[in-house]
Amino acid sequence: MSTRHGLLALLEPGPRPGSSLPAEFEARLGAAWPLDPGRVRTALGALERDGLVARQGVDAAGRVVYALTEAGRAELRDWYVRPARRTGPPCDERPVKLALAITASGVDVREVVDVQRRHVSEALQDYVRQRAEVLARGPECPEEVARLLVLEQRICHAEADARWLDHCAARLLRLHLTDGEESAGGGGAAPGAGGGSAARGADGAGDARPDE
Repeated sequence: MSTRHGLLALLEPGPRPGSSLPAEFEARLGAAWPLDPGRVRTALGALERDGLVARQGVDAAGRVVYALTEAGRAELRDWYVRPARRTGPPCDERPVKLALAITASGVDVREVVDVQRRHVSEALQDYVRQRAEVLARGPECPEEVARLLVLEQRICHAEADARWLDHCAARLLRLHLTDGEESAGGGGAAPGAGGGSAARGADGAGDARPDE
């Protein structure tokens, strides 16, 4: 996520106090990418230095107000039409932890997988709950539609994580890298054989397609 361009997008409707941008960003995206206030201040300073935003004085509460410059508007328009590309693999602690746990002495690899599966299942259920709340209100305004799309992207990612962890548990079991004969999920059948228990456990959220 480009913090710089996210801030430019928030300032596009009109001048805003810099200190209000983290909360507005979180409200717009449903806390998917929380912004640290210190990071926002640093980014605003860089944007001001680059001529993309300018200070517009202070408001009644004494907060510094920022506005887009013409160069900032041009940069934002260009960003919207540029394809978003990954510059490298995402920094994900989970595969690293699992890979190291397999060869570590005194570490129960099954427990490592199980802990992560529970975490993913809880996160998926939370995203599904938030999506249901948005749909119940009726996503008619642009802000609600934006939040719905972000939540559905998070659901897709959580479902993919659940499937990968089910696969890991089944693979470890087949390779005899877990102790005992129970499945890594604590059930009778091999994990993953049912097609992703965590993904199905979130209120029927096995399919992250937008609701009709």
